[in-house]
Amino acid sequence: MRGASAESLETLAGSLGAAVSGGADGTTVGEELFSVASLLHGEAGLRRVLTDLSKAAEAKAELARGLLTGKVSQPTLDLVATAASLRWAGTRDLPEALEQLGVVAIVRGAEVAGQADRLEDELFGFTRLVAENPSLRDALADPNRSTADKRDLLHGLLADKISSQTMHLVDQALASSYRSAQVAVEQYQRVAAAHRDRLVAEVRVARPLGDDDRRRLEAALTAQYGRQVKLNMIVDPGVVGGLRVAVGDDVIDGTVASRLDDARRKLAG
Repeated sequence: MRGASAESLETLAGSLGAAVSGGADGTTVGEELFSVASLLHGEAGLRRVLTDLSKAAEAKAELARGLLTGKVSQPTLDLVATAASLRWAGTRDLPEALEQLGVVAIVRGAEVAGQADRLEDELFGFTRLVAENPSLRDALADPNRSTADKRDLLHGLLADKISSQTMHLVDQALASSYRSAQVAVEQYQRVAAAHRDRLVAEVRVARPLGDDDRRRLEAALTAQYGRQVKLNMIVDPGVVGGLRVAVGDDVIDGTVASRLDDARRKLAG
């Protein structure tokens, strides 16, 4: 998000932090924010009213309170009312901000429970599960299958294998406005990492790195970027040897496969 929407989201993130620090249950707030975001995605008229710059901020906040009082917890009600009173660059920015805020709330809940690292690892594990199983990817992308059916499928596969916080995010990914559940979860990973003030590095290797090598690589990347870096390891025999590291748009390709490709291009030239 940019401009007014980015500023509004930052304001809401601060309000959410204060609410959780004050005792609000992050997981509950996150689930409720997802529900409100879904409502606004489906109600274009309401979305337009709540983001109309010509209407008084207080009036929009009161409208939000009137719609949601008794249906969500007080912390969620306060957050949505505040969101309605803020400025948004586009009508869809409001529900998208609430969805992103919901992710942060779930992460905050995981932090309180001492499960934040597990949450991030499980989100990455889900993206790999989908990427490596074409039949599952096709089932989740099938427009003829209902969201409820897709949720039943994932619950059957993942029940008792991931935390409740991760399952909440996977459920939301199926109902999100992203083009696929995998893309949604990848975005949730980035939101979680940004909230925890660290970067995520995707590391492709031909075989798993030992603990010492992992620690050295993590320390080197942390020193290079000036922020804690979390490693997401992907074992890919196609790299042959060496490793490929991607941090955002930065790519460090030191794989044997890459060097062989370079050599072939030089010979062909």
